[in-house]
Amino acid sequence: MKEKKQVIDSKKLSEIIAQGMLEKKASNVVIMDLREISGAIADFFVISSGNSETQVEAIADSVEEFSYKAIEENPWHKEGFTNKEWILLDYVDVVAHVFKKDRREFFNIEGMWGDAKITRLNPENSSDDNTFE
Repeated sequence: MKEKKQVIDSKKLSEIIAQGMLEKKASNVVIMDLREISGAIADFFVISSGNSETQVEAIADSVEEFSYKAIEENPWHKEGFTNKEWILLDYVDVVAHVFKKDRREFFNIEGMWGDAKITRLNPENSSDDNTFE
């Protein structure tokens, strides 16, 4: 008999995704809670930056690895692995965005969804900054 997959809520998935990003030293990691925003396309966005195309790809790969190990979940859709300037991993209720720093500033997702509750995680600071509420 096949074992049933674990059901996980979108908040927990966003935290797993963020940990995957932090594992590869992503910078400026934020979790945006969109659940109270009318017309939002997901419950959460998790956004991070990398310094190079190589790091952007490594961060995205780590997100996929962490989410699969934790809940055996692969993204429903993914794009951006060709140019590696903005990789998007869509888990339906949670969307992970991994940017090269200059692309993130250009697209300014945080500004477009400014009403979202934002939790900032900063891997350069103490481990206290990497905890979840």
